[in-house]
Amino acid sequence: MLINSESIIGKIVAENYKTAAVFKSYNIDFCCNGNRSIAAASKEKNIDEKVILQELSEVLNKKEDSDIDFKSWSIDLLADYIEKKHHRYVFAKIPEITAYLAKITDVHGNIHPELHEINELFSQSAEALSAHMKKEENILFPLIREMVDKRTTGEKFKRPPFGSIENPIKTMHAEHDNEGVRFRRISELSRNYETPQDGCNTYRVTLNLLKEFEDDLHRHIHLENNILFPAAIEFERVIFSTHT
Repeated sequence: MLINSESIIGKIVAENYKTAAVFKSYNIDFCCNGNRSIAAASKEKNIDEKVILQELSEVLNKKEDSDIDFKSWSIDLLADYIEKKHHRYVFAKIPEITAYLAKITDVHGNIHPELHEINELFSQSAEALSAHMKKEENILFPLIREMVDKRTTGEKFKRPPFGSIENPIKTMHAEHDNEGVRFRRISELSRNYETPQDGCNTYRVTLNLLKEFEDDLHRHIHLENNILFPAAIEFERVIFSTHT
């Protein structure tokens, strides 16, 4: 893959997820704001774009047999993977993190008042993500699977009542953006998940869990925004161009 300063970040990460580590090391958002060029993001962060390009080159030239090329997957398989890998992770971690946050907010909230806002933000995120994933599992992902099935069997695919698949995808994009904003604020409030000197082990565990949750959410959103959704939109276009 050839890249330069005008290459789009989201597309780079879509081609090779290993490059995400480079952008993350400079706090450059590759999922919700992945439609920016390296030059634009570097200027915003006041970083030498040549340094980023060099590090990306090193990552891209490092070959590993274990790399997963998600772009080569069929869209129904990718939807299954996201649901089983990332959705299940979120549903499992929400109650665990919620309990930890409630505990450290109760114990440390007077000295660290930012915990109250972090607690509230995560509560909002937990509720929003749960509803968001259910919409994907009950509406969008079944539609993706149906499109693949109909094309495989040669049956005619009929648009659902809401029209093009682009309509629910636009909603998913907006909801992803909301979570990006929320977790950027959580990261800011926690000083990038740094445990304060007076923080106990539970405090440290809680922040580590939050950071892990955000990291997983970034990859989750990346797989949808940069790979699954564009591929699903294109798949729908191909189906209807074939039928006309």
